[in-house]
Amino acid sequence: MLPEDVLLEARGLRKYFPVRKGWFQRVVGHVKAVDGVDLCVKRGETLGLVGESGCGKSTTGRALMRLLRPTAGEVQFRSRALAKDGGLGVIVDVASLNRIEAKALRQDMQIIFQDPYSSLDPRMPIGDIVAEPLRVQGVMDRGTRRDRVADLLKAVGLASEHAKRFPHELSGGQRQRIGIARALALNPSFIVADEPVSALDVSTQAQVVNLLQDLQAELGLAYLFIAHDLSVVRHISDRVAVMYLGKIVETAGVDDLFLSPKHPYTEALLSAVPVADPDFAGTRIRLAGDAPSSMSPPSGCPFHPRCAYATAQCSAEAPTMRQVAPRHDASCHRVAELNLRGVDALRAP
Repeated sequence: MLPEDVLLEARGLRKYFPVRKGWFQRVVGHVKAVDGVDLCVKRGETLGLVGESGCGKSTTGRALMRLLRPTAGEVQFRSRALAKDGGLGVIVDVASLNRIEAKALRQDMQIIFQDPYSSLDPRMPIGDIVAEPLRVQGVMDRGTRRDRVADLLKAVGLASEHAKRFPHELSGGQRQRIGIARALALNPSFIVADEPVSALDVSTQAQVVNLLQDLQAELGLAYLFIAHDLSVVRHISDRVAVMYLGKIVETAGVDDLFLSPKHPYTEALLSAVPVADPDFAGTRIRLAGDAPSSMSPPSGCPFHPRCAYATAQCSAEAPTMRQVAPRHDASCHRVAELNLRGVDALRAP
């Protein structure tokens, strides 16, 4: 049973992709893209999900929404669309919904894709793109949908005239605003923002991030904000989860995580945050080697081959997630003895 302030909770979420070889395409292994993820998103909050490219962030977001069917685990979500009596909604296991129920769930949860060009049909005018969720769900008649599209375009800072244009006629920032408008069409309560600003220039990034914050305050939205830019994550997030090789290794409030990390991988990520100073003389932590393959992850702690603090226990025994401070959890054997540096200490000369 979910607490009243929790909108979504994943437990033991796994998504494995089979690897096939040979003439008969036999399965010879699995890529463990998401390997036992536990996380929760509260009503109206933004949970940032960070980590290196290929660590499983986007796959996690898509599995939470059932764009990908999870291999194992459960995703409990408080759905209004599937509730017969309204109110706070009914708690459903997203991973076990049938096709009809999963379609109805789209009224509660939507996604903003990373690439604002490839995620929009180049043959459809903007008005049809934004109205498509309404049409698919059978919501409103054609005239009402037209009014709804005009309201959505206005909400994301565009004019109603943009409804007649095509995606190639708009800038990257405008196209991403169209993606946001489409995600808002059905009044969802939860949105997965899958690196929504990584394809945009810096000034446009700031505009889109501010727009997402304004919409959240106005509509009470909850976000899973997936990104690799920690500066953006720090600006928009309430809590942050750090992911490595398909696993969550640390979760904390945004200030706690940036100022007092408890996992060595988090410390390394924070040291890579760019500083707009050509004379910057702070500390850069360079991890040894490349990230291991998610098809054959190392034994014990998945980070131990690259960790400067690793011991024999780290290679032999997998650590468990445990609370190290109020609202701050980490998965590290040496969490009690390490004195890791946050962004302020790392930037000190």
